[in-house]
Amino acid sequence: MSAKKAAAKPNVSAEELLGHYREMLLIRRFEEKAGQLYGMGLIGGFCHLYIGQEAVVVGLEAAAEEGDKRVTSYRDHGHMLACGMDPNGVMAELTGREGGYSRGKGGSMHMFSKEKHFYGGHGIVGAQVPLGAGLAFADKYLDNKRVTFAYFGDGAANQGQVYEAYNMAELWDLPVVFVIENNQYAMGMSVKRSTKSPSLWERGAAYGIPGEEVDGMDVLAVKAAGERAVAHCRSGEGPYILEVKTYRYRGHSMSDPAKYRTREEVQKMKDERDPIEQVRDLLLTGKHASEDDLKAIDKEIKAIVNESAEFAKESPEPDLAELWTDIYAEVEA
Repeated sequence: MSAKKAAAKPNVSAEELLGHYREMLLIRRFEEKAGQLYGMGLIGGFCHLYIGQEAVVVGLEAAAEEGDKRVTSYRDHGHMLACGMDPNGVMAELTGREGGYSRGKGGSMHMFSKEKHFYGGHGIVGAQVPLGAGLAFADKYLDNKRVTFAYFGDGAANQGQVYEAYNMAELWDLPVVFVIENNQYAMGMSVKRSTKSPSLWERGAAYGIPGEEVDGMDVLAVKAAGERAVAHCRSGEGPYILEVKTYRYRGHSMSDPAKYRTREEVQKMKDERDPIEQVRDLLLTGKHASEDDLKAIDKEIKAIVNESAEFAKESPEPDLAELWTDIYAEVEA
């Protein structure tokens, strides 16, 4: 009931490579700016950065089709940008401003876009997984051939509701891809210390769900695995599990000094496995782009991110009357 990760590299055009590079770089620069704004006190509460994990969501979005859905946890800014949400609206929401996707009332954990089929952003660990199964249930009922990507981390993989969702998804052949973003650390706990399982995706075998492990630092490998998973789900064969082995460079959140790992460990991953640098090398060695081309892309991305920060700063805070909106629905008796 399982598939091992494929060793062969998929064929990819220069245009696709440049697209992946640009999207990952946008997430990286956006998150760096969000970290700066948090340090300046412009983002309150929690702030969970996606730096290092960019290849996961960019690769899987490359395998998605219009109308497919996604739901995730609190490390979600990258998912928002990858599915096409406006950086201005995302940054404004992070800073609690009226121009944000939830009009400044939700922050990163309560940000949605019906237009982009993005259903959060959830603060309760593992709670989004059964919600993802529910979204897929609706698609199964409507027979619209859509697929839902339900993202969660290695820490959430130990939550009981995940396995309840597995059982129902397989029982009803739901078109959901369960994506385990295994970044090696559940908050401050190494995955090696939190579970005896040699892998997390293989737990699906108890429910009859196939899956595979994927190199989450390689955007092309993620895309190829995503295409296999989506084809499985779209053909009516039920759910699929992807355990995407990735790595976060920053702490669990901005308040986490990450003293549970060494600087050398993080630096080694940056030097040897960085997902953006890998694509950069492919572009340069394959002569698909020049250094000047890539500098121009970086300049363009920085301008977009700086604009989002300025938009957030200039957008007003929500009016106090917003406390009463989106609470009750008016219906006729």
